[in-house]
Amino acid sequence: MKKNNRTQAPWDYDCPYKNNCPHLEWSSTHWIFSQYQHSYDEHCEHWHIRDLLEEKLAQARAQIEQLEQENAQLKAKLKIVHQRQFKANKKNKQASGDKRSDKKQKKRRGARKGHPGWSRSKPDHIDKTIDVPAPDQCPHCDCDHLNPVEQVKEHVQEDIILQPRTHVTNFKHQQAFCPKCNRLVIQAAKNELLNCHIGPVTKAAAVYLRYGLGLPYRKVRRLFKDFFNMSFVPATALNFDRQATRNGSGIYEDLKEKLRAATHAYCDETFWRQNGVNHYVWYGGNDDLDVFHIDRHRSQDVAQHLLGDDFDGIMIADGYAGYNGVNPIARQSCLAHLIRKAKEIKKQILLCEKKYQDNRAIAFCDEIKELFKQACQIGQKVRANNDERNNADKYKRKLQRRLKKLCKTPFLDKDAENLRNRLSDPKREYNRLFVFLDHPDIEPTNNHAERALRKLVIFRKICFGTRSGQGSYCHSVLPSLLSTAIRQGKHPIDFFHTLFVSDPATAQAKLYNNSS
Repeated sequence: MKKNNRTQAPWDYDCPYKNNCPHLEWSSTHWIFSQYQHSYDEHCEHWHIRDLLEEKLAQARAQIEQLEQENAQLKAKLKIVHQRQFKANKKNKQASGDKRSDKKQKKRRGARKGHPGWSRSKPDHIDKTIDVPAPDQCPHCDCDHLNPVEQVKEHVQEDIILQPRTHVTNFKHQQAFCPKCNRLVIQAAKNELLNCHIGPVTKAAAVYLRYGLGLPYRKVRRLFKDFFNMSFVPATALNFDRQATRNGSGIYEDLKEKLRAATHAYCDETFWRQNGVNHYVWYGGNDDLDVFHIDRHRSQDVAQHLLGDDFDGIMIADGYAGYNGVNPIARQSCLAHLIRKAKEIKKQILLCEKKYQDNRAIAFCDEIKELFKQACQIGQKVRANNDERNNADKYKRKLQRRLKKLCKTPFLDKDAENLRNRLSDPKREYNRLFVFLDHPDIEPTNNHAERALRKLVIFRKICFGTRSGQGSYCHSVLPSLLSTAIRQGKHPIDFFHTLFVSDPATAQAKLYNNSS
């Protein structure tokens, strides 16, 4: 072993330069050692602080990266919401030479291939016949040497008759004295409204123009003034609605009872305003009836008010949890909503930066979209062909196997992961996706309810809602009666005419009686 050149001083050695060493510029060795020890401790403390700062810096960098990713996702969501409200002009994009628009094949104008042609129905009667003589001069070349022939060409033209006057009826009542009431009494004639100077046809037409065509009261008044010389103020048209609502309130409550006893019901809700306060329009109906209900809340209690808390039928709705309290025997989730949800998630991911994009989540959204589209096509085939109904259970098991395979692995994207958990959870959507294959009479989407609510949505955009609870009740009762009359094959004007001149029982029989 090598010997150490350093020699250790004896234990009792006392350096003469202890207090002022010449090698240390005449400084004390004790002071120099204490300074060295202090600097060493300070150095170790600095390194410890440096390690702590590096650890905090690493945490801050990870948090910044997470916040940047969340910020990118929120920006993508905000952009999607903006694009949903303000859609881009596709014509301008194509005119400017957008490459993405060139890739998509332009849709042919008109109906689909094989769609039956559109044509007007021929009139079922002829009121007047006019014989027109042959011309003396050709209208094309001005030739005046024409030879008449025996063949006759018929041209049927249908038009309307505008009669700018009212039809005034004077009812002369024979009176009788009632000894019990101690007064003279009369009875109403057919199509007569006692103590009312405007007849039932005008009232029925005004209600239809308001709720069937969505005309404001002032335009309804102007239409009657210009076409029929019938004068009344807009408040009178409002009173027509109130009277029709009073007469039809019993029929409206009976519609709710029929809805609760229906075999299936399409349900949805949308935004409404009452005197500037947020409200909601609830809908429940099927091919036979429609029920609208305007309420302050969007809660489970309203859904139970509309359908009951133990609905003995199949409910078709979106994934809103407020319908869980209805407790139907089966529930079909709207596949159209899920397809749109998958499209939005994919679009949101593509709007983020490349490093934040989850390619597996993008593929998942595409496959989910195609799966539900194929399910809708299978549903159409099963409803159209009775022989295919025997294979409905086989189709259902096949679709469920594909869904389980798609939802097997988790994703990094939060929205895609939430959609995966939602579709794979038996307590949420899994058992509600393919109910339409067990019951071919229902549809896999909730488009029925959305189409029914469309008129009220347009009405809301025009008039910005209602001003009072009474007005909201009118907008619940009259659209329900009008839409139900249309679904029962009755013209709304005929039904409202009966509602004004008859008792509620007769009007209800008129609503459901399909005979002319």
